[in-house]
Amino acid sequence: MTAANAREAGAPIRLVVIGMPGRMGLSLLRLLPLYPALRLQAAVAAAGNPAVGRDSGELAGTSPNAVLVAAELDPALNGAGLAIDFSTAGAAAAHVRACAAAGVPLLIGTTGLGRDIPSLIAEAARSIPVMAAANTSVAVAVLQDLVRTAAARLGSTFDIQVLDTHHASKRDAPSGTALALGAAASEGAGIGPERVGYASTRGGDVVGDHSVQFLGAGERLALCHSATDRSVFARGALQAGTWLARQKPGTYRMADSLREK
Repeated sequence: MTAANAREAGAPIRLVVIGMPGRMGLSLLRLLPLYPALRLQAAVAAAGNPAVGRDSGELAGTSPNAVLVAAELDPALNGAGLAIDFSTAGAAAAHVRACAAAGVPLLIGTTGLGRDIPSLIAEAARSIPVMAAANTSVAVAVLQDLVRTAAARLGSTFDIQVLDTHHASKRDAPSGTALALGAAASEGAGIGPERVGYASTRGGDVVGDHSVQFLGAGERLALCHSATDRSVFARGALQAGTWLARQKPGTYRMADSLREK
């Protein structure tokens, strides 16, 4: 069965989850029953991970599903209709290449990606639909559009600051979401990216708080988002992935998946 056949209308989309047994990988499996258009085909972990060979359903704390965690991505992609990758930045390039070679649509939710990834994604998008989202919350996708619109309306006379707060173990600062919001602001205002300021706070168990502030003479506008449950990212990824799997080759954003509603 080819990936094209898997995307035919009415056929379940055979899903490959990359990034087991990470928090997002497990969350995707727990929420998967809420998305009947998707059917789990494979769950993939890094070679040598203790999760390899275990039942992915049991790992996720749900009923056993007879889908054992695999260590090799290429065989797992055979006949798949969608791959969702929440693994590591260092493995992203190999995953993009593998999905392109297999003809499998790919949603990348991993943050902190290297500088080579955009060019690899552009190349892969010639043959498959690809979405790279620093944040898969549907509300954050709306926030990016609001930030872009506000920046365009306010112009370059307002200073722009992006603030992000995350849990203590968050590695990248500013966060990928903060950088995406900053990019939306600079695009909207028509200014250079260097004119957007960033401030990051790390501590506790904060899932993710982001604020974009437009600071003008005598007034200030703030657009904010707060995530209190990590499952919002899994829900957004499954919703966007279901949409992405039925698109033509190309690059897409989270906001694209919402515009058809």
